[in-house]
Amino acid sequence: MSTKPTAGERLRYWFDNWMARGPIALMALLGIATVAFVVVLGTIAWTVLTLIGDTDNLGTDAAGPLDLIWRSLMRTLDPGTMGGDQNWPFRIMMLLVTVGGLVIVASLIGIVSGAFDSKVEELRKGRSRVLEQDHTLILGWSTKVFSIVSEICAANLSRGKSAIVILADRDKVEMEDDIKAQIGDTGKTRVIVRSGDPMNLAELEVANPHTARSIIVLAPDDGDDPDSTVIKTTLAVTNNPARKKGSYHIVGELQNPGNLEAATLVGRDEAHWVLSTELISRITVQTCRQSGLSVVYSELLDFDGAEIYFTQQPSLVGKTYFDAQLAFATSAVMGLVQGGKVTLNPASETVLAAGDLIIVIAEDDDAIALTEPGTPDLSVVSESTVAPETPESTLVLGHNEGLPLMLTELDGYSTARSRVTVVADVDEPGFDGLANLDVTFQRGDPTSRAVLDALYVHEFDHIIVLAAKETLPAQRADAKTLITLLHLRDIAVKKGSDLNVVSEMIDDRNRELAEVTQADDFIVSDQLISLMLSQLSENKRLTDVFDELFSASGAEIYLRPAHLYVSGGAEADFYTVIEAARRRGETAIGYRLDEHARSSEHAYGVTVNPTKTQKRAFAPGDKVIVLSEH
Repeated sequence: MSTKPTAGERLRYWFDNWMARGPIALMALLGIATVAFVVVLGTIAWTVLTLIGDTDNLGTDAAGPLDLIWRSLMRTLDPGTMGGDQNWPFRIMMLLVTVGGLVIVASLIGIVSGAFDSKVEELRKGRSRVLEQDHTLILGWSTKVFSIVSEICAANLSRGKSAIVILADRDKVEMEDDIKAQIGDTGKTRVIVRSGDPMNLAELEVANPHTARSIIVLAPDDGDDPDSTVIKTTLAVTNNPARKKGSYHIVGELQNPGNLEAATLVGRDEAHWVLSTELISRITVQTCRQSGLSVVYSELLDFDGAEIYFTQQPSLVGKTYFDAQLAFATSAVMGLVQGGKVTLNPASETVLAAGDLIIVIAEDDDAIALTEPGTPDLSVVSESTVAPETPESTLVLGHNEGLPLMLTELDGYSTARSRVTVVADVDEPGFDGLANLDVTFQRGDPTSRAVLDALYVHEFDHIIVLAAKETLPAQRADAKTLITLLHLRDIAVKKGSDLNVVSEMIDDRNRELAEVTQADDFIVSDQLISLMLSQLSENKRLTDVFDELFSASGAEIYLRPAHLYVSGGAEADFYTVIEAARRRGETAIGYRLDEHARSSEHAYGVTVNPTKTQKRAFAPGDKVIVLSEH
C-alpha cells in the first residue's frame, strides 16, 4: 500500500532532479542560495545595528538595508574587506557572512573546476564530429593501422593537403601517441583520431563516413571472431538510416573464406574483401617455388617506387598490345581494360579500341608518356626451352590455420609424386583432397636443433617456416621463427648447401633481425595485407587487377631464368627481353640480379619497370620477371 510522501522526501526528490541537470543547474542553485543567505543576514544586521544605534557601520543610504546587503555580498566574495570592521555585534554578524561566503565560493570554484575538467576529458576522448571532406576513414584498430597510415600518407604526397580519420574503441590519446611513435611525420596528411565504437550508429556519425573518399574496415588483433566485427561494422555503414545516396567505397579484410558470402550480402557492390589467410597462403606457396617473388609483390603494392596505373592513349588505338609495350620507355605495360574487363598479359596481337585503358607500372602518373617505339635485337633472343618438371620435396616447419590452403595451392603447382613433410608441435591435422602431394606429418618442435638435424633439411627442394600466429603473441611467434631460421642457416653453412627458405613473419620490424639468417624471402603477413588494403582504398579499379593477379586462374607473376630470354653473356636492352617474352606468350615487367639477391640495400636484386633503353648482360642465376598463364 502506497504512502503519501513527506515534505522531506519531496524536497530530496526535487533536489535530486535538479542536480541531475548538470553543473549549470548546480551553479544556479548556489547563486540562489548566496543571494538568500546575503539578503537574510544583511537584513538581520541592518535591523540589529538600527536598534543599537551603530551609525558608524550602518551607513547613510536612505534606501534602507540595501547598502548593508551589498556590503555583505562583497564580504562573501572578498574576506579581506572585514579587516576595518568596528564594534563586536557588527564584527560577529560579518564574520558569519564571511564564513558562509567562503563555503559558497569554495563550492562554486569546485563546481566550475569539475565542470571544466569534465569538458577537457570529454574533448580528450575525441567526441566532436569530424568536418573533413574526401578523407580516408579507417574503422577499427590493429597493428596494420600503422602501415596503412604510412602508405596512404605516401600516396597523398601528390594530392596536397589530405586527411586520414581513425575511429576505434580505444583511448584517443593512446592512439595518437602510438601513431606518433610508430609513424612520426605524416607530411601533408593530417591524422585525426576519434574514440568510439564503429559498430554503434551514433558514434559512427562522429567520423563522418558519408563524405569519406574511401573506408577501410580493420579486424581486431585480439578478437575471438574478428570477421564478425568487420561484417557488423560494414553493416553499420551500408545500412545506416542516414547514409548518403551514392555508393560507398569500402575495403575490408576477412580471415575465414567461409564468411565471404555473408560479407558480400552486407557490402554488396560497395565493398571489396581481402581474404588475408588465403592471400598469404597463396603468396607463400608461390614464393617458396620462386625466390624473390615476395619482393616483387611488395614493390607493386607499396606507394614507394613502381605502382600500377591506368592510362588511356588515343594514339595507340588500332595498335596491338605488343605495340603498346614497345611504346613506353619508362613504363612497363602489364595488361588492358577492354569493355570494363581487366585482362593481364593478353595475347600480343590484341588490338586496342577506342576507350580501352592500358594497365602500366610506372614511378608516378606523371612519368607515363609515349616515346618512339623501341626495336628489339632479334639476334640475341634465346631459343632455350624450359626443362620438364620433376617431382619436388617441400618441408613445412610450424603450423597455422593457413596450412590447408597452402597445401591445396601447392598441390596445384606440383607434379605427381611430389612430397611434403610437415613438422609441428600440434596434433596431426588432416590432409585430404590432394592429388599430387604425398604429405607426411611429424610431431616435433621446429626450434629444436635435434629435430632439424634428424630431418636432413638440406635434402629438401623448398622449406617453408610458418608463424604460430593463432596460438602465440606476434613477438613470441616471430621469435620462434627467428630461432628456426638461425638453425637452418647454421645447418646450410656446415653442409655447404644452399637452402631455399621462405619464412612467414607477423611484424615487419622483425624482418631486419631475420635478415641475418639469409633466408630467401620473408612473407610479412600483416605488411602485405596492409599494402593491399591501402592500394584498394586509393583506387577501386585495382580490385579486378589484384583479383586476377592473386587468383588461382589467370595471369600470375613468375621469375624465369634469364637465359630463356637472352642468349648467355649477350648484352640486350629490355625491348629485346619484351620480344623474347612475347614469343613465350608472356609479358616481361622486370628482372632480378642474383648478385644482389640477399641484399636489402639493393631491394634483393629486384627491379620492376626498368628503363627499356638500358642494356645489360645477364649472368647465370639472374631472373626475368614475367606475367604468364603457366
